[in-house]
Amino acid sequence: MTRPVPYTDDHETGPFFAAAREGALALCFCSRCDQVLHLPRAHCRFCGSWRTDWREVSGRGSVYSWTVVERQLHPAFPVPYTLVLVSVHEYPEVRLLGHLPGRPALRAGMPMVAIVERVDDTAVLNWAPQE
Repeated sequence: MTRPVPYTDDHETGPFFAAAREGALALCFCSRCDQVLHLPRAHCRFCGSWRTDWREVSGRGSVYSWTVVERQLHPAFPVPYTLVLVSVHEYPEVRLLGHLPGRPALRAGMPMVAIVERVDDTAVLNWAPQE
């Protein structure tokens, strides 16, 4: 079974996937007040500006939370697997989801690193424990 992939041509989130294709993690920022805009959007909720840009960040983070999935919901994701919520190092209020096979030994605050997985022609950002 082919793994589902995200829609990557969306106006507001497409640059995230474009950065992933280049092996990078990028976040959306307001060009006027410099606030990180997560979830990405064209309009800044802080200052009202419509000017945004995407900036590469380190690709490091830490485990905020996780859960182990024991019941298979989709044939492309055999159980068990772990969904991990990672706080981005430079902007801990930004939390991104990852998928880890099995039941890895995780702990809150554990260092993680962004990795790019290729699924067909799509680059999908994921996380792995930092060694």
